[in-house]
Amino acid sequence: MILDRIHKENDIKKISRGELPRLAGEIREFLIEKVSNTGGHLGSNLGVVELTIALHRQLDLPKDKIIFDVGHQAYIHKLLTGRREGFDTLRQFGGMSGFPKRGESECDVFDTGHSSTSISVGLGLVKARDLRKENYTVVTVIGDGALTGGLAYEGLNNAAKLKTNYIIILNDNAMSISENVGGMSKYLQGIRTAVGYQNFKIGMEEFLLKSMPKGDKVLDSLKRLKSSMKQLVVPGMLFEDMGITYLGPVDGHDIGMLEKTIKEAKNIKHTVIIHACTKKGKGYAPAERHPARFHGTGPFEIETGLPKEPSGTASYTDIFSTVMIKLAARNENVMAITAAMPDGTGLKRYRNIYPDRFADVGIAEGHAVTFAAGLAAGGMKPVVAIYSSFLQRAYDEILHDVCIGSLPVIFAVDRAGIVGADGETHQGIFDLSFLSSMPNMTIMAPKNKWELSDMMKFAVTMDSPVAVRYPRSAAYCGLKDFRAEIEYGRSEVIYEESGIAIFAVGAMVETAEKVREILKEKGYECSLINSRFVKPVDGDTLIRISESHELIVTMEDNVLSGGYGEHVTEFVEMNELRPGILNIAVPDEFVPHGSIAILRKKLGMDPESVAGRIINKLNAMKDASPEGYDDLEAAAGIPDREGADG
Repeated sequence: MILDRIHKENDIKKISRGELPRLAGEIREFLIEKVSNTGGHLGSNLGVVELTIALHRQLDLPKDKIIFDVGHQAYIHKLLTGRREGFDTLRQFGGMSGFPKRGESECDVFDTGHSSTSISVGLGLVKARDLRKENYTVVTVIGDGALTGGLAYEGLNNAAKLKTNYIIILNDNAMSISENVGGMSKYLQGIRTAVGYQNFKIGMEEFLLKSMPKGDKVLDSLKRLKSSMKQLVVPGMLFEDMGITYLGPVDGHDIGMLEKTIKEAKNIKHTVIIHACTKKGKGYAPAERHPARFHGTGPFEIETGLPKEPSGTASYTDIFSTVMIKLAARNENVMAITAAMPDGTGLKRYRNIYPDRFADVGIAEGHAVTFAAGLAAGGMKPVVAIYSSFLQRAYDEILHDVCIGSLPVIFAVDRAGIVGADGETHQGIFDLSFLSSMPNMTIMAPKNKWELSDMMKFAVTMDSPVAVRYPRSAAYCGLKDFRAEIEYGRSEVIYEESGIAIFAVGAMVETAEKVREILKEKGYECSLINSRFVKPVDGDTLIRISESHELIVTMEDNVLSGGYGEHVTEFVEMNELRPGILNIAVPDEFVPHGSIAILRKKLGMDPESVAGRIINKLNAMKDASPEGYDDLEAAAGIPDREGADG
């Protein structure tokens, strides 16, 4: 195999030009085989094989810098920089990340994971290069989907002023995760189809060079007129009008043409955009037919593309999908909004049934929120469905445009909590903290699939902002018989005993139920309360429970800082309640990639770890205040230490 000859960066340059198409095929076979076992971002990587090969042949790594927007398309880059063996542990705990990571290789210049950031990063590197009087090439690779994000335009606005080389490669596959929408997509489609201009340009160059003795000089003169020619043939020429040189469109699967264009771009003393047209999922028929499904996939059967372990249980996203259709049928003011993720957020069916009450705004979370605020001000009931980690990008809009006016916008916060294999950039562990800091915001989290449905129905009745947050996992089907009517700000007491009281948030109720079983086996009395509302905190239940319990335990899949546990602790201390407090939450650190089960165990948030932490806390309380404690713990049903340990 040709791939066997690549062991480190720049080895690609030793491969002959004639061998490159075969190498591209080997890379695709390698990726399909590995991702079929580990899961990962397949479609986007299959689409940039030739583009990445061309970049690595024209650049000198790690001296030159490549910034991959989002970064999920960097698998080929990792393969060509000596990380072939890492693909067996791709996205697994302790293994290779599915995104660029500076800690993995000096060829990874920036840690990425969210969209539309790469142009701003590239500009920073260019400025640093020039200030330090260094000499290297900076290349940003950004997809057309990422160009729907506002930050990309802020970067382009400043890139237009550069008087030094900076290359932006626009990887145009007409997709983000789902099909692209909006004006930029339409504009790029116009450029893609302007074949008359490209054919005319290529034909004119060949004619002049072959048939005229001084054809090269004439050609140089004509090239100076290229902007005018483009204005005549290609609508708008947005980039050229900004002062950015535009090269393309180029076939993103023609390595020779890509290399030639990159080489030309390196000589331009300002910002240049190379417009490369690629096909998402190229070379693997199931991914070409279903690019959205293979954007991020679990393990699959190579022959069919079908999941190796199809889930027979509905996910929380599936439940949300169904309830949204029912809500829209009952209330003509309900409208759904997504930021480039109708499939991921479960709104695809809704869009097909209620197209007039659906909006996909592209990768523009801030706009999605303020657009929803306008809808709410106009009398509608907008539901904004966004992943937890992406909702962070709209913090100011939620605070300023929704909460100040207390507008009835509903936030369906998908992928909340620890999501696993995508790692630091995608863990949804901050939403409770930043949302609960906002006045007028209500936050709910369901314990199971039925409660998600009930909470969405309740949210539509509210006349102020509300967030309903739920995890990525299959919807929990336990505790079916516990379905008390939702009352604003009220917790749900599932089991009431004495001694220990666990207040669990959302998905952690399932874990808390297992914790309770472990404690019961060890002889402890334990109450279980489904918090339901993170904000407001249910003070009445806390006060009542405190009268018969020695320890209150909070459980949440959010960071401790600013989360539910801290708010409960504050309430207990301010009201001078008697129980001790133990907060189970994500510590003050970024959570790496890995399976959810492994990550929870590492964080001390699995049932066995939590039960152990509770027992240790009880023992510490006893050691700290032994006098009079025996009578109290006996009254509360807490066994002595020997009984607990035994």
